[in-house]
Amino acid sequence: MENRAYCGLNCAECDAFKATKNNDDKLRAVTAKNWSAAYNADIKPENINCTGCKSGGIKFSYCSMCKIRACNIGKSIADCSCCAEYPCADETPVITHSRDAKDFLEAKRKTDR
Repeated sequence: MENRAYCGLNCAECDAFKATKNNDDKLRAVTAKNWSAAYNADIKPENINCTGCKSGGIKFSYCSMCKIRACNIGKSIADCSCCAEYPCADETPVITHSRDAKDFLEAKRKTDR
């Protein structure tokens, strides 16, 4: 079974997830550099650790302020495909950026109904 975030992103494709799973400090450094530039943030390699936003383990620092994660937890739903308000303003940037996340959530909505 795929490890998917609440927003539909595939954790197995995430560099933070891969770096954590493989304890890869080189990937952490590259990811920190790339994400710092992409998001105009100061992200350090030691912050590149995540076992997925649904896991009971390590989460990337952004998870503590992620509106999508908080919403799904608050509604006690598996992911955004289960929400009557999908797609909402918070989810739209994710599904605009990631065709895979959009396809996953929309296919899941069809099969869950």
